[in-house]
Amino acid sequence: MKIHEKLRQYERQSPTPVLHSASTLAEDVAEELQIGPMSVEEKELLQLLTSPHMRAVLSVHDTVAQKNFDPVLPPLPDDFDDELEEESVKIVRLVKNKEPLGATIRRDEATGAVIVARIMRGGAADRSGLVHVGDELREVNGVAVAHKRPDEISQLLSQSQGSITLKIIPAIKEEDRIKESRVSGWFIVALFDYNPGEDKATPCQEAGLPFQRGDVLQVVSQDDPTWWQAKRVADGNLRAGLIPSKHFQERTPNLPKSPSMNLDLCPLFPTTAGLRRSFRLSRKDRQGSSGEAPDSGDPEFLTYEEVSRYQQRPSERPRLVVLIGSLGARINELKQKVIAENPYRYAVAVPHTTRPRKSHEKEGVEYHFVTKQAFDTDAQNNKFIEHGEYKENQYGTSIEAIRSIQARNKICLVDMQPEALKTLRTAEFKPFVVFVKPRIPESRRRRSAATSPGGGDHGRFTDEDLQEMRQSAQLIDLQYGHLVDRVLIKEDTASACVELRAVLERLERETFWVPISWVKS
Repeated sequence: MKIHEKLRQYERQSPTPVLHSASTLAEDVAEELQIGPMSVEEKELLQLLTSPHMRAVLSVHDTVAQKNFDPVLPPLPDDFDDELEEESVKIVRLVKNKEPLGATIRRDEATGAVIVARIMRGGAADRSGLVHVGDELREVNGVAVAHKRPDEISQLLSQSQGSITLKIIPAIKEEDRIKESRVSGWFIVALFDYNPGEDKATPCQEAGLPFQRGDVLQVVSQDDPTWWQAKRVADGNLRAGLIPSKHFQERTPNLPKSPSMNLDLCPLFPTTAGLRRSFRLSRKDRQGSSGEAPDSGDPEFLTYEEVSRYQQRPSERPRLVVLIGSLGARINELKQKVIAENPYRYAVAVPHTTRPRKSHEKEGVEYHFVTKQAFDTDAQNNKFIEHGEYKENQYGTSIEAIRSIQARNKICLVDMQPEALKTLRTAEFKPFVVFVKPRIPESRRRRSAATSPGGGDHGRFTDEDLQEMRQSAQLIDLQYGHLVDRVLIKEDTASACVELRAVLERLERETFWVPISWVKS
């Protein structure tokens, strides 16, 4: 505030530069200093005056002092079209570097006129504020464009460097340009990969914005209901690019879609029910509502999800951490190890079971022991996140078991079948999903290198086993990858435990993108 007040005080004094040629004065002083012997102070002064940084500062000073801010432009052309009224013609002169002009054009089918179709936010045309959607383009650098193809005009624009002069007939008068373009300024996360170079439907591939699943995009314009303008968050590029709108992406089947929309293209992937029993690991031979194969009915059309920044407040309950794993990941072992290292901060939801209690077990510690009738009643009332049957006994994890852990201000870790994510993704739990998958060697020759004493045990698996593990990870990524917040490649249990702990620590102190419905009041 003191600095601000000093600057305001200095500004009120209306300061003026003492001279307009500090650079020249510095050069003259440097020449004088080099005449004859120099003292230590004179040598230091000479070094300062001739340093690149000081010369640049003085050059900027002279530019400001002379108020010479505008680029040097050639004189305006005198050969205006006599047929056009003077007030209807606008000569726009832009200075651009190697960046695109940031505008797309189209030809009016009725009149044949070349019309500005859209202005890309952040581009040279947008920053100038002189070119608008609907303007008719007549000339580019004195070259008439009336009989040129759109690609020829685009090439003419892209090849122009430095000064570019456009002769335009405005769509509407400047004084009537009151309507502001709709800038939503909202954020979305992409749920599919998009490459404009492979999209035949895009109006301009060069203006398209490529992105990958999981990228956070800022939508800056929805003027065109079919093609939105957006920027990648944390991307240094100020110019927006075109992305297919949510409605257009959903109704146009020939556009690149999320992999989850093309499950029928993966015939090699086994369903969960078809996986070998020996690879169910912690799930063993459980079957039931959550142990069956995922529904292969109509695929979900994945486009975008609106998101917002979120950071956990001290007064809020900790976020739920959900571990999902492919075959061979042994996530139950990983979960138990993390909890054992810090039982005061992390805990697991105690499951329910109908099997008899063993002599060493305590109610509410290893399990909640209930009757089959009580279990079935809770299952019918949707009190379980997931449940199944193993050796004629029922097992399930209840919602209340998770809530009881969070009520004690502990982070609850649950390992679930991926299908349970649709139930857990609520504002109450705000789940952070970690997908654990083992690092699988590419061939038998590399398998020995993947074996480690810390938990890597690929050496005892056959190539068929490793192939099923690889396909399991691909299937989960295909169907549920858009719901995953972090992928953890498990080399061995020890290193995976260290990485998981680091993720849990970040979860409490850092900001994350979450669905906007989780943070709306």
